[in-house]
Amino acid sequence: QVQLVESGGGLVQAGGSLRLSCAASERRFSNVAMAWFRQAPGKGRDFVALINWNGGNTFYSDSVRGRFTISRDNAKNTVYLQMNLLKAEDTAVYYCAADLDARELDSSSGRPDRYDTWGQGTQVTVSS
Repeated sequence: QVQLVESGGGLVQAGGSLRLSCAASERRFSNVAMAWFRQAPGKGRDFVALINWNGGNTFYSDSVRGRFTISRDNAKNTVYLQMNLLKAEDTAVYYCAADLDARELDSSSGRPDRYDTWGQGTQVTVSS
């Protein structure tokens, strides 16, 4: 069974940093586009960052651009999200997701319904 497992969440003070990891159980994830989404209590699931199959193309939501960095290590079947200058409004459950039908990003890559496989989520809490 295909799995994505997130780790690295936790409690951090505003202005601090966290690094999330998403480990894939199968080698084929190294050939597909991946994404990080987040969901705050009572809100929908919003995209945070996108990355194409080889890491050569990335895209960020306006709210995190300049503070967060998405990257991947295909040799380790792992995608990362480095989060710096964290704010209270970054508090959410963070999910990684894989689009098994795409290697590259396109105009709809930020939509949750593009993604076939999801991790279980990891909680990030930023105290102000």
